[in-house]
Amino acid sequence: MTSILSAVAWPYVNGPRHIGHVSGFGVPSDVFSRYQRMAGNDVLMVSGTDEHGTPILVQAEREGVTPRELADRYNRVIVEDLQSLGLSYDLFTRTTTRNHYAVAQELFRTVHRNGYLVPRTGMGAISPSTGRTLPDRYIEGTCPICGYDGARGDQCDNCGNQLDAIDLRNPHSRINGETPVFVETEHIYLDLPALADALGAWLRTRTGWRPNVLKFALNLLDDVRPRPMTRDIDWGIPVPLPGWEDNPNKRLYVWFDAVIGYLSASIEWARRTGDPEAWRKWWSDPEALSYYFMGKDNITFHAQIWPAELLGYNASPGPYGVLNLPTEVVSSEYLTQEGRKFSSSRSVVIYVRDVLERYGPDALRYFIAVAGPETHDSDFTWSEFVRRNNDELVGTWGNLVNRTASMIAKDFGAIPAAGELTPVDRELLASSKEAFGTVGDHLGHHRLRLGIGAAMKNAADANQYLSQQAPWKESDQERKATILHVAAQVVADSNRLLAPFLPHSAQKVHETLGGTGAFQPQPEVREVDDLDGGPSYPIITGDYTAQPRWESEPVVPGTAVRPPTPVFTKLGPEVVDAELTRLYKREGDDGRTVEAERS
Repeated sequence: MTSILSAVAWPYVNGPRHIGHVSGFGVPSDVFSRYQRMAGNDVLMVSGTDEHGTPILVQAEREGVTPRELADRYNRVIVEDLQSLGLSYDLFTRTTTRNHYAVAQELFRTVHRNGYLVPRTGMGAISPSTGRTLPDRYIEGTCPICGYDGARGDQCDNCGNQLDAIDLRNPHSRINGETPVFVETEHIYLDLPALADALGAWLRTRTGWRPNVLKFALNLLDDVRPRPMTRDIDWGIPVPLPGWEDNPNKRLYVWFDAVIGYLSASIEWARRTGDPEAWRKWWSDPEALSYYFMGKDNITFHAQIWPAELLGYNASPGPYGVLNLPTEVVSSEYLTQEGRKFSSSRSVVIYVRDVLERYGPDALRYFIAVAGPETHDSDFTWSEFVRRNNDELVGTWGNLVNRTASMIAKDFGAIPAAGELTPVDRELLASSKEAFGTVGDHLGHHRLRLGIGAAMKNAADANQYLSQQAPWKESDQERKATILHVAAQVVADSNRLLAPFLPHSAQKVHETLGGTGAFQPQPEVREVDDLDGGPSYPIITGDYTAQPRWESEPVVPGTAVRPPTPVFTKLGPEVVDAELTRLYKREGDDGRTVEAERS
Protein backbone atom coordinates (compact mmCIF):
# COMPACT_ATOMS: atom_id res chain seq x y z
CA MET A 1 0.00 0.00 0.00
CA THR A 2 1.33 3.41 -1.01
CA SER A 3 0.44 6.69 0.68
CA ILE A 4 -0.74 9.11 -2.02
CA LEU A 5 -1.49 12.80 -1.49
CA SER A 6 -3.92 14.29 -4.00
CA ALA A 7 -3.31 18.00 -3.62
CA VAL A 8 -6.05 19.77 -5.56
CA ALA A 9 -5.87 23.43 -6.60
CA TRP A 10 -7.76 25.82 -4.33
CA PRO A 11 -10.64 27.55 -6.18
CA TYR A 12 -10.70 31.28 -5.63
CA VAL A 13 -13.72 32.46 -3.70
CA ASN A 14 -14.69 35.58 -5.67
CA GLY A 15 -17.58 33.83 -7.41
CA PRO A 16 -19.07 30.48 -8.45
CA ARG A 17 -16.86 28.11 -10.45
CA HIS A 18 -17.38 27.41 -14.13
CA ILE A 19 -16.70 24.17 -15.97
CA GLY A 20 -13.31 25.43 -17.16
CA HIS A 21 -12.16 25.41 -13.55
CA VAL A 22 -13.25 21.87 -12.72
CA SER A 23 -11.85 20.53 -16.00
CA GLY A 24 -8.39 21.48 -14.76
CA PHE A 25 -8.37 20.62 -11.08
CA GLY A 26 -11.62 18.88 -10.17
CA VAL A 27 -12.47 15.90 -12.34
CA PRO A 28 -8.86 14.81 -13.10
CA SER A 29 -7.95 14.73 -9.40
CA ASP A 30 -11.10 12.84 -8.42
CA VAL A 31 -10.74 10.21 -11.16
CA PHE A 32 -7.13 9.65 -10.06
CA SER A 33 -8.03 9.49 -6.35
CA ARG A 34 -10.95 7.11 -6.82
CA TYR A 35 -8.80 4.82 -8.95
CA GLN A 36 -5.95 4.81 -6.41
CA ARG A 37 -8.36 3.93 -3.59
CA MET A 38 -9.74 1.05 -5.65
CA ALA A 39 -6.18 -0.07 -6.35
CA GLY A 40 -5.64 -0.41 -2.59
CA ASN A 41 -3.58 2.70 -1.92
CA ASP A 42 -4.03 5.10 1.00
CA VAL A 43 -5.22 8.37 -0.50
CA LEU A 44 -5.53 11.76 1.19
CA MET A 45 -7.33 14.23 -1.09
CA VAL A 46 -7.32 17.80 0.22
CA SER A 47 -8.12 21.32 -0.89
CA GLY A 48 -10.31 24.27 0.02
CA THR A 49 -11.32 27.74 -1.03
CA ASP A 50 -8.61 30.38 -1.47
CA GLU A 51 -9.97 33.48 0.28
CA HIS A 52 -7.32 36.20 0.54
CA GLY A 53 -5.97 38.87 -1.80
CA THR A 54 -7.00 42.08 -3.52
CA PRO A 55 -9.58 40.53 -5.89
CA ILE A 56 -11.68 39.62 -2.86
CA LEU A 57 -11.60 43.22 -1.68
CA VAL A 58 -12.56 44.45 -5.15
CA GLN A 59 -15.47 42.02 -5.48
CA ALA A 60 -16.67 42.66 -1.93
CA GLU A 61 -16.73 46.39 -2.57
CA ARG A 62 -18.62 45.81 -5.81
CA GLU A 63 -21.26 43.75 -3.98
CA GLY A 64 -21.44 46.05 -0.95
CA VAL A 65 -20.33 43.44 1.61
CA THR A 66 -17.27 42.79 3.76
CA PRO A 67 -14.51 40.49 2.46
CA ARG A 68 -15.49 37.88 5.05
CA GLU A 69 -19.14 38.00 4.04
CA LEU A 70 -18.17 37.55 0.39
CA ALA A 71 -15.87 34.64 1.26
CA ASP A 72 -18.58 32.98 3.36
CA ARG A 73 -21.12 33.26 0.57
CA TYR A 74 -19.05 31.86 -2.26
CA ASN A 75 -17.30 29.30 -0.07
CA ARG A 76 -20.69 27.70 0.49
CA VAL A 77 -21.63 27.87 -3.20
CA ILE A 78 -18.36 26.24 -4.24
CA VAL A 79 -18.60 23.58 -1.52
CA GLU A 80 -22.10 22.61 -2.64
CA ASP A 81 -21.12 22.50 -6.33
CA LEU A 82 -18.00 20.40 -5.85
CA GLN A 83 -19.83 17.98 -3.57
CA SER A 84 -22.62 17.65 -6.14
CA LEU A 85 -20.04 16.91 -8.82
CA GLY A 86 -18.91 14.00 -6.65
CA LEU A 87 -15.38 15.17 -5.85
CA SER A 88 -14.29 12.80 -3.08
CA TYR A 89 -12.28 15.10 -0.82
CA ASP A 90 -11.13 13.77 2.51
CA LEU A 91 -11.16 17.42 3.49
CA PHE A 92 -12.18 20.51 1.55
CA THR A 93 -11.68 23.46 3.88
CA ARG A 94 -10.75 27.15 3.51
CA THR A 95 -7.79 29.48 4.02
CA THR A 96 -9.51 31.69 6.60
CA THR A 97 -9.31 29.07 9.37
CA ARG A 98 -7.12 29.76 12.37
CA ASN A 99 -5.40 26.44 11.73
CA HIS A 100 -4.32 27.64 8.29
CA TYR A 101 -3.13 30.97 9.67
CA ALA A 102 -0.95 29.19 12.21
CA VAL A 103 0.59 26.75 9.70
CA ALA A 104 1.28 29.48 7.13
CA GLN A 105 2.89 31.72 9.72
CA GLU A 106 5.05 28.86 11.03
CA LEU A 107 6.41 28.15 7.55
CA PHE A 108 7.03 31.85 6.97
CA ARG A 109 8.95 32.24 10.22
CA THR A 110 11.10 29.18 9.53
CA VAL A 111 11.95 30.11 5.95
CA HIS A 112 12.79 33.61 7.19
CA ARG A 113 14.97 32.23 9.99
CA ASN A 114 16.78 30.08 7.42
CA GLY A 115 17.68 33.19 5.45
CA TYR A 116 15.49 32.69 2.38
CA LEU A 117 12.97 35.44 3.12
CA VAL A 118 14.67 38.84 3.06
CA PRO A 119 13.46 42.46 3.29
CA ARG A 120 13.82 44.50 0.13
CA THR A 121 12.49 47.75 -1.26
CA GLY A 122 10.74 47.58 -4.62
CA MET A 123 8.15 49.30 -6.74
CA GLY A 124 4.52 48.41 -6.12
CA ALA A 125 1.53 49.17 -8.31
CA ILE A 126 -1.22 51.35 -6.87
CA SER A 127 -4.67 52.11 -8.27
CA PRO A 128 -4.78 55.90 -8.62
CA SER A 129 -8.57 55.97 -8.12
CA THR A 130 -8.73 53.84 -4.96
CA GLY A 131 -5.21 53.98 -3.51
CA ARG A 132 -5.34 50.18 -3.24
CA THR A 133 -2.43 47.91 -4.11
CA LEU A 134 -2.85 46.10 -7.42
CA PRO A 135 -1.59 42.51 -7.50
CA ASP A 136 0.86 41.68 -10.27
CA ARG A 137 -1.69 39.34 -11.82
CA TYR A 138 -4.21 42.18 -12.10
CA ILE A 139 -1.93 44.24 -14.29
CA GLU A 140 -1.70 43.52 -18.01
CA GLY A 141 0.38 45.00 -20.77
CA THR A 142 2.84 44.22 -23.52
CA CYS A 143 5.66 41.82 -22.68
CA PRO A 144 9.03 43.62 -22.89
CA ILE A 145 10.70 40.37 -24.00
CA CYS A 146 8.48 38.85 -26.71
CA GLY A 147 6.03 41.69 -27.41
CA TYR A 148 2.95 39.65 -26.48
CA ASP A 149 0.00 41.94 -25.84
CA GLY A 150 -1.67 40.36 -22.83
CA ALA A 151 1.23 39.59 -20.50
CA ARG A 152 0.54 39.79 -16.79
CA GLY A 153 2.56 41.63 -14.19
CA ASP A 154 4.16 38.45 -12.86
CA GLN A 155 4.73 36.40 -16.02
CA CYS A 156 4.11 36.19 -19.75
CA ASP A 157 2.09 33.14 -20.73
CA ASN A 158 3.38 33.46 -24.30
CA CYS A 159 7.13 33.22 -23.68
CA GLY A 160 7.01 31.88 -20.11
CA ASN A 161 9.32 34.51 -18.63
CA GLN A 162 8.88 36.01 -15.17
CA LEU A 163 8.16 39.71 -15.23
CA ASP A 164 7.83 42.69 -12.95
CA ALA A 165 4.71 44.75 -13.50
CA ILE A 166 6.75 47.93 -13.82
CA ASP A 167 8.55 46.47 -16.85
CA LEU A 168 5.36 45.98 -18.88
CA ARG A 169 4.79 48.34 -21.78
CA ASN A 170 1.44 50.13 -21.64
CA PRO A 171 0.41 48.59 -18.30
CA HIS A 172 -3.23 48.80 -17.27
CA SER A 173 -5.42 47.45 -14.50
CA ARG A 174 -7.60 44.45 -15.34
CA ILE A 175 -10.07 45.76 -12.76
CA ASN A 176 -10.95 49.10 -14.30
CA GLY A 177 -8.51 49.69 -17.17
CA GLU A 178 -6.67 52.59 -15.56
CA THR A 179 -2.89 53.02 -15.70
CA PRO A 180 -1.33 52.06 -12.36
CA VAL A 181 1.00 54.31 -10.39
CA PHE A 182 4.22 52.71 -9.14
CA VAL A 183 5.47 53.69 -5.69
CA GLU A 184 8.36 52.53 -3.53
CA THR A 185 7.43 50.06 -0.80
CA GLU A 186 9.20 47.55 1.45
CA HIS A 187 8.32 43.86 1.34
CA ILE A 188 9.73 40.49 2.34
CA TYR A 189 11.03 38.64 -0.72
CA LEU A 190 11.54 34.93 -1.29
CA ASP A 191 15.18 34.66 -2.35
CA LEU A 192 14.66 32.44 -5.38
CA PRO A 193 18.18 33.00 -6.78
CA ALA A 194 19.63 31.50 -3.57
CA LEU A 195 17.39 28.46 -4.04
CA ALA A 196 17.77 28.18 -7.82
CA ASP A 197 20.44 25.45 -7.80
CA ALA A 198 18.49 23.26 -5.40
CA LEU A 199 15.27 23.93 -7.31
CA GLY A 200 16.91 23.04 -10.62
CA ALA A 201 18.48 19.89 -9.21
CA TRP A 202 15.09 18.78 -7.93
CA LEU A 203 13.29 19.54 -11.20
CA ARG A 204 15.87 17.59 -13.19
CA THR A 205 15.07 14.48 -11.13
CA ARG A 206 11.39 14.63 -12.13
CA THR A 207 10.37 11.90 -14.55
CA GLY A 208 7.00 11.10 -16.05
CA TRP A 209 5.74 14.68 -15.97
CA ARG A 210 3.75 15.95 -18.91
CA PRO A 211 6.48 17.36 -21.19
CA ASN A 212 4.92 20.80 -21.48
CA VAL A 213 4.74 21.14 -17.68
CA LEU A 214 8.35 20.11 -17.05
CA LYS A 215 9.64 22.25 -19.91
CA PHE A 216 7.77 25.28 -18.60
CA ALA A 217 9.07 24.68 -15.07
CA LEU A 218 12.68 24.32 -16.23
CA ASN A 219 12.39 27.44 -18.38
CA LEU A 220 11.49 29.40 -15.25
CA LEU A 221 15.06 28.82 -14.03
CA ASP A 222 16.41 30.96 -16.87
CA ASP A 223 15.23 34.17 -15.25
CA VAL A 224 15.02 33.58 -11.51
CA ARG A 225 14.58 36.68 -9.39
CA PRO A 226 13.43 37.40 -5.82
CA ARG A 227 9.65 37.53 -5.49
CA PRO A 228 7.74 39.51 -2.87
CA MET A 229 5.85 37.35 -0.40
CA THR A 230 4.05 40.20 1.37
CA ARG A 231 1.56 42.77 0.10
CA ASP A 232 0.25 46.21 1.00
CA ILE A 233 -3.26 45.09 1.89
CA ASP A 234 -5.40 44.72 5.02
CA TRP A 235 -7.14 41.43 4.07
CA GLY A 236 -5.01 38.36 4.65
CA ILE A 237 -2.66 36.67 7.10
CA PRO A 238 -0.56 39.01 9.27
CA VAL A 239 3.19 38.92 8.65
CA PRO A 240 4.62 37.03 11.68
CA LEU A 241 7.79 39.12 12.18
CA PRO A 242 8.66 41.79 14.76
CA GLY A 243 7.85 45.21 13.37
CA TRP A 244 5.50 43.72 10.77
CA GLU A 245 2.89 41.72 12.64
CA ASP A 246 1.12 44.75 14.08
CA ASN A 247 1.08 46.65 10.78
CA PRO A 248 -2.58 46.61 9.67
CA ASN A 249 -1.64 47.22 6.03
CA LYS A 250 0.90 44.43 5.47
CA ARG A 251 -0.19 40.85 4.86
CA LEU A 252 1.27 37.65 3.44
CA TYR A 253 1.02 37.36 -0.35
CA VAL A 254 -2.07 35.27 -1.16
CA TRP A 255 0.04 32.88 -3.25
CA PHE A 256 2.47 32.33 -0.38
CA ASP A 257 -0.30 31.17 1.92
CA ALA A 258 -2.53 29.42 -0.66
CA VAL A 259 -0.03 26.69 -1.56
CA ILE A 260 0.64 26.09 2.14
CA GLY A 261 -3.03 25.14 2.27
CA TYR A 262 -2.16 21.62 1.10
CA LEU A 263 -0.18 21.14 4.30
CA SER A 264 -2.59 22.99 6.59
CA ALA A 265 -5.58 21.06 5.20
CA SER A 266 -3.74 17.79 5.83
CA ILE A 267 -3.05 18.89 9.40
CA GLU A 268 -6.66 19.97 9.90
CA TRP A 269 -7.88 16.63 8.53
CA ALA A 270 -5.62 14.78 11.00
CA ARG A 271 -6.82 16.88 13.91
CA ARG A 272 -10.44 16.18 12.99
CA THR A 273 -9.78 12.41 12.94
CA GLY A 274 -8.52 12.51 16.54
CA ASP A 275 -4.95 11.64 15.52
CA PRO A 276 -3.17 15.02 15.14
CA GLU A 277 0.00 13.42 13.75
CA ALA A 278 -1.72 11.31 11.06
CA TRP A 279 -0.86 13.84 8.33
CA ARG A 280 2.84 12.91 8.56
CA LYS A 281 2.13 9.67 6.69
CA TRP A 282 1.75 11.74 3.51
CA TRP A 283 4.26 14.52 4.24
CA SER A 284 7.16 12.96 6.16
CA ASP A 285 7.49 9.45 4.70
CA PRO A 286 9.97 9.66 1.78
CA GLU A 287 8.15 6.76 0.11
CA ALA A 288 4.86 8.68 -0.01
CA LEU A 289 3.79 10.18 -3.34
CA SER A 290 2.13 13.55 -3.93
CA TYR A 291 0.34 14.82 -7.01
CA TYR A 292 -0.74 18.44 -7.48
CA PHE A 293 -3.67 19.11 -9.85
CA MET A 294 -4.31 22.49 -11.49
CA GLY A 295 -4.65 24.49 -14.69
CA LYS A 296 -1.55 25.60 -16.59
CA ASP A 297 -1.73 29.20 -15.33
CA ASN A 298 -0.70 27.91 -11.90
CA ILE A 299 2.42 25.97 -12.91
CA THR A 300 4.70 28.76 -11.67
CA PHE A 301 3.34 28.58 -8.14
CA HIS A 302 3.43 24.80 -7.88
CA ALA A 303 6.62 23.98 -9.79
CA GLN A 304 8.66 26.93 -8.52
CA ILE A 305 7.22 28.95 -5.61
CA TRP A 306 5.89 26.06 -3.48
CA PRO A 307 8.96 23.81 -3.99
CA ALA A 308 11.17 26.79 -3.18
CA GLU A 309 9.23 27.43 0.03
CA LEU A 310 9.64 23.77 0.97
CA LEU A 311 13.36 23.78 0.15
CA GLY A 312 13.82 26.92 2.21
CA TYR A 313 11.90 25.36 5.09
CA ASN A 314 13.70 22.00 4.89
CA ALA A 315 17.12 23.68 5.06
CA SER A 316 16.64 23.72 8.84
CA PRO A 317 13.08 22.56 9.46
CA GLY A 318 10.75 23.71 12.18
CA PRO A 319 8.27 21.61 14.18
CA TYR A 320 6.79 19.92 11.11
CA GLY A 321 10.12 18.29 10.24
CA VAL A 322 11.35 17.69 6.70
CA LEU A 323 8.43 17.97 4.27
CA ASN A 324 8.07 16.09 0.97
CA LEU A 325 8.34 18.01 -2.27
CA PRO A 326 5.77 17.27 -5.02
CA THR A 327 6.12 14.01 -6.87
CA GLU A 328 4.40 15.52 -9.88
CA VAL A 329 2.69 18.74 -10.91
CA VAL A 330 -0.26 17.56 -13.01
CA SER A 331 -1.31 20.57 -15.03
CA SER A 332 -4.11 20.67 -17.59
CA GLU A 333 -4.41 23.14 -20.45
CA TYR A 334 -7.32 25.53 -21.05
CA LEU A 335 -10.93 24.64 -21.81
CA THR A 336 -12.65 27.14 -24.10
CA GLN A 337 -16.37 27.53 -24.72
CA GLU A 338 -17.72 27.62 -28.25
CA GLY A 339 -14.29 28.74 -29.46
CA ARG A 340 -13.82 31.48 -26.87
CA LYS A 341 -11.95 31.71 -23.59
CA PHE A 342 -14.07 31.44 -20.46
CA SER A 343 -14.66 34.83 -18.88
CA SER A 344 -17.19 35.43 -16.12
CA SER A 345 -16.86 39.20 -16.54
CA ARG A 346 -17.73 38.91 -20.25
CA SER A 347 -20.49 36.34 -19.62
CA VAL A 348 -18.62 33.71 -21.64
CA VAL A 349 -19.24 31.14 -18.96
CA ILE A 350 -21.00 27.89 -18.09
CA TYR A 351 -21.35 27.53 -14.35
CA VAL A 352 -20.92 24.12 -12.77
CA ARG A 353 -24.21 24.43 -10.91
CA ASP A 354 -26.21 25.07 -14.08
CA VAL A 355 -24.85 21.97 -15.83
CA LEU A 356 -25.40 19.78 -12.78
CA GLU A 357 -28.98 20.94 -12.32
CA ARG A 358 -29.92 20.37 -15.97
CA TYR A 359 -27.86 17.34 -17.00
CA GLY A 360 -26.42 15.68 -13.89
CA PRO A 361 -22.82 15.19 -12.77
CA ASP A 362 -21.72 12.16 -14.77
CA ALA A 363 -22.53 13.67 -18.17
CA LEU A 364 -20.19 16.56 -17.35
CA ARG A 365 -17.54 14.29 -15.82
CA TYR A 366 -17.63 12.10 -18.91
CA PHE A 367 -17.15 15.02 -21.30
CA ILE A 368 -14.22 16.38 -19.31
CA ALA A 369 -12.58 12.95 -19.17
CA VAL A 370 -13.00 12.11 -22.82
CA ALA A 371 -12.61 15.56 -24.40
CA GLY A 372 -11.10 17.83 -21.73
CA PRO A 373 -7.89 19.90 -21.89
CA GLU A 374 -5.56 17.14 -20.72
CA THR A 375 -2.43 17.96 -22.75
CA HIS A 376 -3.69 20.66 -25.10
CA ASP A 377 -6.43 23.27 -25.14
CA SER A 378 -9.86 21.88 -25.99
CA ASP A 379 -13.22 23.40 -26.76
CA PHE A 380 -16.55 22.75 -25.05
CA THR A 381 -19.48 23.02 -27.42
CA TRP A 382 -23.05 22.13 -26.58
CA SER A 383 -23.43 20.16 -29.79
CA GLU A 384 -20.45 17.95 -28.89
CA PHE A 385 -21.68 17.59 -25.31
CA VAL A 386 -25.04 16.35 -26.57
CA ARG A 387 -23.45 14.05 -29.17
CA ARG A 388 -21.14 12.36 -26.70
CA ASN A 389 -23.91 12.00 -24.14
CA ASN A 390 -26.25 10.38 -26.66
CA ASP A 391 -23.85 8.32 -28.78
CA GLU A 392 -21.46 7.17 -26.09
CA LEU A 393 -23.04 7.31 -22.63
CA VAL A 394 -26.57 6.41 -23.76
CA GLY A 395 -25.84 4.55 -26.99
CA THR A 396 -22.86 2.44 -25.90
CA TRP A 397 -22.63 2.09 -22.12
CA GLY A 398 -26.25 2.70 -21.14
CA ASN A 399 -27.46 0.46 -23.97
CA LEU A 400 -25.22 -2.41 -22.85
CA VAL A 401 -26.44 -2.19 -19.26
CA ASN A 402 -30.12 -1.96 -20.19
CA ARG A 403 -30.17 -4.70 -22.82
CA THR A 404 -28.20 -7.11 -20.61
CA ALA A 405 -30.30 -6.49 -17.50
CA SER A 406 -33.57 -6.56 -19.47
CA MET A 407 -32.86 -9.96 -21.03
CA ILE A 408 -31.67 -11.44 -17.73
CA ALA A 409 -34.72 -10.11 -15.87
CA LYS A 410 -37.12 -11.31 -18.58
CA ASP A 411 -35.69 -14.78 -19.20
CA PHE A 412 -34.15 -15.75 -15.85
CA GLY A 413 -35.00 -13.20 -13.15
CA ALA A 414 -31.45 -13.55 -11.82
CA ILE A 415 -27.91 -13.79 -13.13
CA PRO A 416 -27.74 -17.26 -14.71
CA ALA A 417 -24.92 -19.73 -14.26
CA ALA A 418 -22.64 -20.28 -17.23
CA GLY A 419 -22.49 -23.55 -19.09
CA GLU A 420 -19.58 -24.60 -21.26
CA LEU A 421 -17.69 -21.56 -22.56
CA THR A 422 -16.87 -21.18 -26.25
CA PRO A 423 -13.59 -19.61 -27.51
CA VAL A 424 -15.53 -16.41 -28.21
CA ASP A 425 -16.78 -16.33 -24.61
CA ARG A 426 -13.31 -16.93 -23.23
CA GLU A 427 -11.77 -14.27 -25.44
CA LEU A 428 -14.20 -11.57 -24.28
CA LEU A 429 -13.82 -12.51 -20.61
CA ALA A 430 -10.03 -12.51 -20.91
CA SER A 431 -9.90 -9.10 -22.61
CA SER A 432 -12.29 -7.70 -20.00
CA LYS A 433 -10.05 -8.92 -17.19
CA GLU A 434 -6.94 -7.53 -18.93
CA ALA A 435 -8.60 -4.13 -19.26
CA PHE A 436 -7.99 -3.46 -15.57
CA GLY A 437 -4.25 -3.39 -16.22
CA THR A 438 -4.61 -1.20 -19.31
CA VAL A 439 -7.03 1.34 -17.82
CA GLY A 440 -5.20 1.34 -14.48
CA ASP A 441 -1.88 2.13 -16.16
CA HIS A 442 -3.46 5.06 -17.97
CA LEU A 443 -5.08 6.45 -14.83
CA GLY A 444 -1.91 6.01 -12.78
CA HIS A 445 -0.17 8.25 -15.34
CA HIS A 446 -3.02 10.79 -15.57
CA ARG A 447 -4.04 9.77 -19.10
CA LEU A 448 -7.77 10.15 -18.64
CA ARG A 449 -8.64 10.16 -22.34
CA LEU A 450 -6.85 6.89 -23.02
CA GLY A 451 -8.20 5.39 -19.81
CA ILE A 452 -11.85 6.13 -20.47
CA GLY A 453 -11.37 5.17 -24.12
CA ALA A 454 -10.13 1.72 -23.09
CA ALA A 455 -12.96 1.32 -20.58
CA MET A 456 -15.59 2.28 -23.15
CA LYS A 457 -14.02 -0.13 -25.67
CA ASN A 458 -14.63 -2.90 -23.18
CA ALA A 459 -18.32 -1.96 -23.17
CA ALA A 460 -18.40 -1.66 -26.97
CA ASP A 461 -16.85 -5.14 -27.30
CA ALA A 462 -19.59 -6.54 -25.08
CA ASN A 463 -22.26 -4.84 -27.21
CA GLN A 464 -20.75 -6.40 -30.30
CA TYR A 465 -20.63 -9.79 -28.58
CA LEU A 466 -24.32 -9.60 -27.74
CA SER A 467 -25.23 -8.58 -31.27
CA GLN A 468 -23.24 -11.46 -32.73
CA GLN A 469 -24.40 -14.09 -30.23
CA ALA A 470 -28.03 -12.89 -30.36
CA PRO A 471 -29.30 -14.57 -27.17
CA TRP A 472 -32.86 -13.45 -28.01
CA LYS A 473 -32.75 -15.90 -30.94
CA GLU A 474 -31.12 -18.71 -28.99
CA SER A 475 -33.41 -21.73 -28.41
CA ASP A 476 -30.84 -23.59 -26.28
CA GLN A 477 -31.51 -22.31 -22.76
CA GLU A 478 -28.07 -23.34 -21.48
CA ARG A 479 -26.36 -21.43 -24.27
CA LYS A 480 -28.61 -18.38 -23.70
CA ALA A 481 -27.74 -18.52 -20.00
CA THR A 482 -24.02 -18.68 -20.81
CA ILE A 483 -24.19 -15.70 -23.15
CA LEU A 484 -26.04 -13.59 -20.61
CA HIS A 485 -23.72 -14.70 -17.80
CA VAL A 486 -20.73 -13.58 -19.88
CA ALA A 487 -22.47 -10.29 -20.71
CA ALA A 488 -23.27 -9.70 -17.03
CA GLN A 489 -19.64 -10.31 -16.13
CA VAL A 490 -18.39 -7.79 -18.67
CA VAL A 491 -21.00 -5.25 -17.55
CA ALA A 492 -19.79 -5.68 -13.96
CA ASP A 493 -16.16 -5.33 -15.09
CA SER A 494 -16.93 -2.28 -17.21
CA ASN A 495 -18.74 -0.68 -14.31
CA ARG A 496 -15.61 -0.95 -12.17
CA LEU A 497 -13.46 0.37 -14.99
CA LEU A 498 -15.76 3.36 -15.44
CA ALA A 499 -16.47 3.94 -11.74
CA PRO A 500 -13.69 6.54 -11.17
CA PHE A 501 -15.09 8.56 -14.08
CA LEU A 502 -18.81 7.98 -13.50
CA PRO A 503 -19.29 7.34 -9.77
CA HIS A 504 -22.97 8.28 -9.64
CA SER A 505 -24.09 6.02 -12.47
CA ALA A 506 -21.73 3.29 -11.23
CA GLN A 507 -23.95 3.00 -8.18
CA LYS A 508 -27.04 2.66 -10.40
CA VAL A 509 -25.42 -0.03 -12.55
CA HIS A 510 -24.29 -1.88 -9.42
CA GLU A 511 -27.88 -1.92 -8.18
CA THR A 512 -29.22 -2.85 -11.63
CA LEU A 513 -27.21 -6.08 -11.46
CA GLY A 514 -28.57 -6.83 -8.00
CA GLY A 515 -25.79 -5.26 -5.97
CA THR A 516 -26.41 -3.74 -2.54
CA GLY A 517 -24.56 -1.22 -0.38
CA ALA A 518 -22.34 1.67 -1.42
CA PHE A 519 -20.39 0.92 -4.58
CA GLN A 520 -18.86 4.38 -5.05
CA PRO A 521 -19.16 6.34 -1.78
CA GLN A 522 -20.04 9.99 -2.29
CA PRO A 523 -18.73 13.06 -0.46
CA GLU A 524 -20.91 14.93 2.00
CA VAL A 525 -21.10 18.48 3.28
CA ARG A 526 -20.75 18.93 7.05
CA GLU A 527 -21.01 22.06 9.16
CA VAL A 528 -18.06 22.21 11.55
CA ASP A 529 -16.65 24.51 14.20
CA ASP A 530 -13.25 26.06 13.67
CA LEU A 531 -10.82 23.90 15.64
CA ASP A 532 -9.23 26.97 17.22
CA GLY A 533 -12.25 29.10 18.01
CA GLY A 534 -12.99 30.88 14.74
CA PRO A 535 -16.35 30.99 12.94
CA SER A 536 -17.98 27.72 11.83
CA TYR A 537 -17.99 26.75 8.15
CA PRO A 538 -18.97 23.91 5.78
CA ILE A 539 -16.45 21.27 4.70
CA ILE A 540 -16.53 18.45 2.17
CA THR A 541 -15.49 15.10 3.57
CA GLY A 542 -16.52 11.45 3.43
CA ASP A 543 -15.80 7.85 4.25
CA TYR A 544 -14.52 6.21 1.08
CA THR A 545 -13.44 2.88 2.53
CA ALA A 546 -16.30 0.92 0.91
CA GLN A 547 -14.54 0.74 -2.44
CA PRO A 548 -14.62 -2.20 -4.84
CA ARG A 549 -11.20 -3.60 -5.68
CA TRP A 550 -9.59 -2.70 -8.99
CA GLU A 551 -9.99 -6.18 -10.44
CA SER A 552 -12.53 -8.44 -12.06
CA GLU A 553 -14.76 -10.04 -9.45
CA PRO A 554 -16.96 -12.95 -10.58
CA VAL A 555 -20.67 -12.21 -10.72
CA VAL A 556 -22.76 -14.46 -8.50
CA PRO A 557 -25.34 -16.69 -10.23
CA GLY A 558 -28.72 -16.41 -8.59
CA THR A 559 -28.39 -12.67 -7.83
CA ALA A 560 -31.84 -11.22 -8.55
CA VAL A 561 -32.06 -8.77 -11.46
CA ARG A 562 -35.14 -6.65 -11.95
CA PRO A 563 -36.23 -4.88 -15.15
CA PRO A 564 -33.92 -1.84 -15.39
CA THR A 565 -34.59 1.84 -15.80
CA PRO A 566 -32.34 3.90 -18.11
CA VAL A 567 -29.01 4.82 -16.52
CA PHE A 568 -28.53 7.95 -18.64
CA THR A 569 -30.91 10.47 -20.23
CA LYS A 570 -30.87 11.08 -23.96
CA LEU A 571 -30.76 14.77 -24.84
CA GLY A 572 -32.74 16.27 -27.70
CA PRO A 573 -31.36 18.73 -30.29
CA GLU A 574 -33.33 21.49 -28.60
CA VAL A 575 -30.75 21.44 -25.78
CA VAL A 576 -28.16 23.03 -28.05
CA ASP A 577 -30.50 25.85 -29.13
CA ALA A 578 -31.63 26.46 -25.56
CA GLU A 579 -28.09 26.67 -24.18
CA LEU A 580 -26.82 28.89 -26.98
CA THR A 581 -29.79 31.17 -26.45
CA ARG A 582 -28.91 31.45 -22.75
CA LEU A 583 -25.32 32.24 -23.65
CA TYR A 584 -26.08 34.93 -26.19
CA LYS A 585 -28.80 36.50 -24.07
CA ARG A 586 -26.16 37.08 -21.41
CA GLU A 587 -23.86 38.64 -23.99
CA GLY A 588 -26.35 40.67 -26.04
CA ASP A 589 -27.99 43.96 -25.23
CA ASP A 590 -31.28 43.07 -26.90
CA GLY A 591 -32.81 40.49 -29.21
CA ARG A 592 -31.39 42.07 -32.38
CA THR A 593 -27.86 42.04 -30.98
CA VAL A 594 -28.23 38.44 -29.90
CA GLU A 595 -29.37 37.24 -33.30
CA ALA A 596 -26.63 39.24 -35.02
CA GLU A 597 -23.97 37.68 -32.82
CA ARG A 598 -25.36 34.19 -33.33
CA SER A 599 -25.29 34.58 -37.09
